[in-house]
Parts: sequence; C-alpha cells; structure tokens
Amino acid sequence: MALERSNVEAIAHLARLGLDDSEIAPATASLNQIIGLLKTMQGVDTTGIEPLANPLEITQRLRADIVTEHNHRDEYQQLAPATAEGLYLVPQVIE
Repeated sequence: MALERSNVEAIAHLARLGLDDSEIAPATASLNQIIGLLKTMQGVDTTGIEPLANPLEITQRLRADIVTEHNHRDEYQQLAPATAEGLYLVPQVIE
C-alpha cells in the first residue's frame, strides 16, 4: 500500500500539520519508506521467539532501601506563619 499525495494531505490535516506544497512530496516519500520497512519486518518469521522487554540478559541494580536523610519537617515549619499537625495552613481563597 503506497501512499499518494491526497493521503498525505489528509494525514497532515488530521494531525494538524501545516505542510507546504514543497513539503508534501518529501513527506510522501518518507512515509512510503516507513511503510516499506514495516512490510519487510512483517515478513520475518518469528515463530518460537519470545517477546523481549530488553534485548540484554541483565537485571536492574537496586540500591538498598535505607533512610539517608533525617526528617526536618518541624525545623522547616518553624518559618511558616501557621501550621497544624504537620500541615501548612493557608488562607481560604475559594468561598
């Protein structure tokens, strides 16, 4: 299925792309190359091959789940005009 100029114009309109007349021909060629690549990829026999999330057989390194910083909330809230039970109190802005 090769795209024609009218197809690319319709796609550009749906995608809200403002393509000039000089840009439509290169866009048509590029999209036709992409479709050709997809046809080539669909022709590859993949029976017996499991889908991969990552082509490398590695596991993710995880860091130790330890606390590295102390809770400074009370110190920070001393600067606030009003707090209650660890929360910042602000004036009501919506009636």
